[in-house]
Amino acid sequence: MLFITNRFPKQSIQSRAGRVFDFDLRNNAPSNSVFFCRREEDGTTTEVGGLKFMSELKQSSYRQLLLYIHGYSNLPADVFNGATEFQQLCNGKSDKEVLVIPVIWPCDNDLGIVKDYWDDQKAADSSASSFARALCRFLEWRESDLNDPESDPCLKRINVLAHSMGNRVLRETLVSWDKYDLADGVPMIFRNTFLVAADIENESIHRHEKGQLICDASRNVVVYYASDDLALRSSKAANLKNKIASRRLGHSGPENMELTPNNVYIVDCDDVNNAYDNPKGHSYFRSGRRHGEPGVVFDHIFECLRTGRVFPEDAERRATILRE
Repeated sequence: MLFITNRFPKQSIQSRAGRVFDFDLRNNAPSNSVFFCRREEDGTTTEVGGLKFMSELKQSSYRQLLLYIHGYSNLPADVFNGATEFQQLCNGKSDKEVLVIPVIWPCDNDLGIVKDYWDDQKAADSSASSFARALCRFLEWRESDLNDPESDPCLKRINVLAHSMGNRVLRETLVSWDKYDLADGVPMIFRNTFLVAADIENESIHRHEKGQLICDASRNVVVYYASDDLALRSSKAANLKNKIASRRLGHSGPENMELTPNNVYIVDCDDVNNAYDNPKGHSYFRSGRRHGEPGVVFDHIFECLRTGRVFPEDAERRATILRE
């Protein structure tokens, strides 16, 4: 499994293709560097380097790519488990359709130097510059002749799924990319962007808010939310403690749909989230009631990936409720 990370390795911070790459789990501060790596089936990881990484994506037999940005309190092993589960569900629907690529940023763990939810937010914000650098590398690669000028350009569709605080990582990455690296706003590089149980303010993707860049960079933006998501209730309490009073996007959907760009769609998952992820009701976008069997949220995500349309039966529709 190919993946991107800005977590520190036990080895040197100096990037070198072909070397062993071991996560330093005692250091969960964000690195300014970004590493392009591969995880083998036996759990070992190797740094492959940016050019080889992107060339492998282009040459892959999969039709489209899905960047998977995890939420808070996830160690690398947790991320790989979730990404592997999602990959297996995709393969079960249609072989060689979607290739899942985890984007791993540093979260809290009992051994680390960052020890609470609030500092995970800081780590998410601090990860923005390194992941913006990865987007720059991608654009440079796509537009240069280093990737074999005689071959066709890379035509794979690119999608992104951000879960929980991963939405904050995505938002701040695009803000950093737009501010420091782009002259005319962000390009539309994502076919579908899925904001699942988003741990950001519910007005974030309104026009003229920072999260509008997510909409600018995407053909479709699909927000999955559930009012009884217990993890986001804890998030709200943590933010209130730090004098930030706002509902979370993953709890209520956008504050006002009329203020969001027209490519934003909302999906109410209140009827299934706790059945799929008991008792928190937070990670409800992979398996359904039984591990390894897709739930209706995954089914909806996959159909969006397959067709490129959120509600193909009604082009004017912007909202739905998922039920079994």
